[in-house]
Amino acid sequence: MQVQSPPATQSNRLQLINQLSTPDGIPSECSRRAKTQIDLLLLAIEALDLGGAEAMLASAKELDLEEVIRGRVNLWLLRSSNPLRRFSQRQPMSQDEGKALVLITCFLARRLTVLIRQLLLGYQQLEDQGLSLDHHFRLSDYLARFRSHFRARMNAKRSAVIAYSSDEKLNELAIELLTKLLFCTGTNGADRLWMSLFDGEVS
Repeated sequence: MQVQSPPATQSNRLQLINQLSTPDGIPSECSRRAKTQIDLLLLAIEALDLGGAEAMLASAKELDLEEVIRGRVNLWLLRSSNPLRRFSQRQPMSQDEGKALVLITCFLARRLTVLIRQLLLGYQQLEDQGLSLDHHFRLSDYLARFRSHFRARMNAKRSAVIAYSSDEKLNELAIELLTKLLFCTGTNGADRLWMSLFDGEVS
């Protein structure tokens, strides 16, 4: 008697990626804004975690996304599609690639939830007390690393980068990104982040 094999199930990769819905009318490739936002969120993760770059690759493996994020060079090329980068690569980022990076971002943000909450709470307390950010060591350390990463990797001649030429403006951006990372840690965080990348692009 011939026994039929059970039908193949979707891979974990497809299940995770397909869980992220996409609005109608969105192009098959990620917009400049989406590519920029994803890269900046990953930059903030690197400033939070000294091993952030390695953690991204490990997360791709853990989430079974290696078919989409194909190693270190591919990850660098995708992040370098951010038009603000010093060595920006004029290459498209597919929706699947964008979704994979969003899944990695949220996965790592959840691991850093306690730290992110601590830093945002510390920032709010300093603001309420009228104290400088230097009064909170861990927050000051995060901000210093973020400023260093941003200035080393972004093209200082781009107008969008010039807008962040001061420490104060970069600190504001770093705090804004912390808030977005906290947003990623909640229920359906990955789907909410993915949809937020299309704000203003859907009529």
